[in-house]
Amino acid sequence: MQIFKEIAGRICAAWALVTFIITFLLVLPFAFISYLFPEPASTAYFIRVSKIWMHIWFFLIGCRIRIRGKEYFKKGTGYVVTCNHNSLLDIPLSSAFIPGPNKTIAKSSFAKIPIFGWYYTKGSVLVDRKSETSRKRSIEKMKAVLRQGMHMCIYPEGTRNRTEEILKPFYNGAFKLAEDTGHAIIPAVILGTKQAVPLHKPFFFLPRTLEIHFLKPVEVNGRNTAALKEEVFGIMSNYLKKTQ
Repeated sequence: MQIFKEIAGRICAAWALVTFIITFLLVLPFAFISYLFPEPASTAYFIRVSKIWMHIWFFLIGCRIRIRGKEYFKKGTGYVVTCNHNSLLDIPLSSAFIPGPNKTIAKSSFAKIPIFGWYYTKGSVLVDRKSETSRKRSIEKMKAVLRQGMHMCIYPEGTRNRTEEILKPFYNGAFKLAEDTGHAIIPAVILGTKQAVPLHKPFFFLPRTLEIHFLKPVEVNGRNTAALKEEVFGIMSNYLKKTQ
C-alpha cells in the first residue's frame, strides 16, 4: 500500500507543477496591469489576481481552502500578520487569502527566477538575510507597506519548520516592526500544508484541505518586542496544540 502512495505522491506533484506553470502563464498578462495603478491600489489589484489564480490552481490539484477569522481585519487598517511555516504552499496560500492588499517578507534569491521572479517581487518585500544593509532597507519598506494601509505578512520562524517542535523559536523582526509602528499583530495559523507537501519527501504532494485561521489581533499598547513575541508565540502554539 505504501508504494502506491509514494507513486501517487509523485504523480500528483508532477500534475501540481505542470498546472502551476500553465495557470501562471495565463494570469501573468493580467498581473502586469497592476503597474498601471499607484499604491496601494496596485497591490490590491495584484492580490485579487493572485487570489483568482490560487482558487483555480488549488481546485485543479484537489485542495479545498478554508479561511477563518477574516472578521478581525478592519478595512483600511494595516496589520502585521504572523504565520507558521511548514511548506512551500504556505506563501501562495497566505498571500492570496489574507483579506486585503498585503506583501510578504521573502528571500531575494527567488527574485532571480526568470519571469516568475517579477511576480514574486511584486508581492514581496525582498531581503538578503546575509546583508545588514538589505535587512535595514527591508525594515523601512515594511513600514511603508503598513503606512499605506496594507498588511505585512511575516513568518517569524524564519524558515520552514523541520523540527519535531510545534513551532520553531521566533525571530524578533515582526514584533520589532509592530513595536516601532504601533500596528497590531494578527497571528495566523496555517493547517494542512505540512501533510500535503511533507518536508522529508522530495517532489511529493497529496491533496489536502488547506486552512488559514486568523486569530484575534494582539495590540501593541506600549509593549516591547520581547513581550509581543512571547504573547504571540503562546497564542499560536496553544492554538496549534488544540488542532492536533
